[in-house]
Amino acid sequence: MSLDYGSLLLAIGFSGVCLAITMFGSWLTMRKEGLLLKWAVSALLIVFYVFLYAAYVAAPNLLLLAIGLTALQASFAILFGAARQFRTNNFPRKTVVLSAAVAIGACLVPLAFGYDGLALIAENAAATLLLLATAREYWKGRREMPALLLALAALYAVTALSFLLCGVVLAMDGRLVLGAAPNNWAENLSLIVVTACLTGIGALSLTLNQTRLTRRHRLEAFTDSLTGLPNRRALFERFHAPIGEQTAVIVFDLDNFKSINDAHGHAAGDDVLRVFARILASDRRPLDVPARLGGEEFALVLTGIKPEKAFKIAEHIRSALAHTVIPAETSALYCTVSAGIAFGSKDGAPFDRVLNAADQELYSAKRAGRNRIATTGQRQAS
Repeated sequence: MSLDYGSLLLAIGFSGVCLAITMFGSWLTMRKEGLLLKWAVSALLIVFYVFLYAAYVAAPNLLLLAIGLTALQASFAILFGAARQFRTNNFPRKTVVLSAAVAIGACLVPLAFGYDGLALIAENAAATLLLLATAREYWKGRREMPALLLALAALYAVTALSFLLCGVVLAMDGRLVLGAAPNNWAENLSLIVVTACLTGIGALSLTLNQTRLTRRHRLEAFTDSLTGLPNRRALFERFHAPIGEQTAVIVFDLDNFKSINDAHGHAAGDDVLRVFARILASDRRPLDVPARLGGEEFALVLTGIKPEKAFKIAEHIRSALAHTVIPAETSALYCTVSAGIAFGSKDGAPFDRVLNAADQELYSAKRAGRNRIATTGQRQAS
């Protein structure tokens, strides 16, 4: 049994309703996820358009068509904005409003003079451009999740081509005034394509949002909130395998840090921690891993390095902090740091054992007077 035009519109409307409910329900549980709300609003606008257009098909009325086309173009403009936000984390409000205004104007101006055929050509052209722009945004962001984003870009591009085909067929027909909804093979094909792609777009959008949310939670779990450095958990996750003799673990501990908190307050102490974190993370090689172990203790793991080079790096960090002036409410602060260095072994040593060895060297540096470095690889002090 073949589907008629009304059945295809009903299928799109039903898919849109289900999609809007799902996304709106997801947004209610995650209010910070603004993309879900924008996708839900877009789906509702599409549903609104479908019902108005179905009414227009049954009883042609230019006002119904005008309202429906306005809803459709607004929906596609929001989808474009949501795609840009997904890629850049910023919703381009002005661009979305301008795009929607231009697209809606292109449809309504000819409609105001009774040229419904021209208005529908403009509708298909504007929809094609907005959908291709949306596909382009996901394409540009494909490095984050290649398979999912490429699939989403493809679905938007296919949907855009279905609108383009409708516009081309109407333009080839050459009638500027139709007096009724167009009824041709391109319209039927477009409805089938939109029904299938709308379902796929909804599923992929939800999957993308959930995947990104999972990654964000994982990143938060492995990141120190004060300094932005990886935390102790992240460090052990990264170096779960034994480490070789050319891997150095440096443990740093800020000297007399408790006295800074006592004399200047915890806000000043936090500033000191952030300043040292920036020094630790600056000018490092791509594979070097800085981390905050907890409190005023930090670590730096250097791979493919010789003992003398590791010592020079630790000394550079020690010296940089010692010469850094840290502003405080009452007076400028100067802070020093001590460090211990240990290395893996030729046959591979467990990371926690090397970390403990570096910690022991750190205590040696503290006992020797602080503001110095001790190492198992090369006994030196500043």
